[in-house]
This record gives sequence, C-alpha cells and structure tokens, in this order.
Amino acid sequence: MKTIIIATFIAMSTFMQTDTKSIYQFKVKTLEGQDFDFSSLKGKKIMVVNTASECGFTPQYKGLEELYQKYKDKNFVIIGFPCNDFGGQEPGGASEIRSFCTKNYGVTFPLMEKVSVVTAPIYLWLKDKDKNGVESSKVSWNFNKYLIDENGHLVKHLGSMTKPDNEEITKWIEGK
Repeated sequence: MKTIIIATFIAMSTFMQTDTKSIYQFKVKTLEGQDFDFSSLKGKKIMVVNTASECGFTPQYKGLEELYQKYKDKNFVIIGFPCNDFGGQEPGGASEIRSFCTKNYGVTFPLMEKVSVVTAPIYLWLKDKDKNGVESSKVSWNFNKYLIDENGHLVKHLGSMTKPDNEEITKWIEGK
C-alpha cells in the first residue's frame, strides 16, 4: 500500500510539473503564416520582444540583430512579436513589416505574426505570475523584453529602456 501511495504521489508531482509555467505550451504563427511551436526551442535561452516599426525604440532592432548574431550559435534566440498596441506604431501588414525589418535593420531573428500584448495568450502568460510562476509585469510600450531560460521558464521582464546590449542581458545569456 505504501508503495502505491508513493508511486501515486510521484506520478501526481510529475503531472503537476508538466508545466503550465513553461513557454513550451505555446504555438503561434510566424510573420509568414507558418506554424511555430515554442517547444522546438527546448534547451535554448529565449528573449521575447514586442516590436514596432514606427517607434522611438525601433532602432533597438539593430541591437537585437547584433545580439542574435553574436549568440544564436550558443543556444540563444530572439523571438519578435510585432505589436500595434502603443500609438499605432506598427500599422503595416506582414509583408510591410518583414520588408521594413530586413531593409532597415537586416533582421534575421524569427518574427511572429502581429499580436496584441493585451490579449495574445503568450503575453497573458508572460505578464501573469499565476501563469508564469515568477512575476507579474505590465507591457507599457514597445520593445519590452522577456527572458526565458533553457527550460522554458520566465526569468525576468525588462522594459523598453533596457537596450539589447545591456550587461544584465549579455551576462544572463553567457551564464555569468
């Protein structure tokens, strides 16, 4: 009987840990409309960023791309989510967004379909401690950054003013 109880407890613990607190539960569409499963990023550190093409922070695309190029072969990826929630600063459709990002900043990191950070399920998870298990946050403008560890768990939220080359970010990527 004791063995059954212990086995049941272990099974329940394992079930409970399969992880609503992980980003791996999310599937989204890329900017080009292809399916993208966050579980394909297991083992990588992830930075999720809400982006916009007509924002005062738009030049951060350059720093994001530089960061991506520096660390993409070291189990790091940036995932951009174009967002029109703040000042209508991402008015274009997918082809306009892709063209702008490629032409002006040489963006090669993955861009997902345009979302609202108010209602997109992934952002509801990122912003809510009850869902992500770490912290509640507010996306108050474009270019907020969410750092996700190699196990798909939220580590930290950083606001728009934090530049991509910030020492806190690079030390986190490098594991220092």
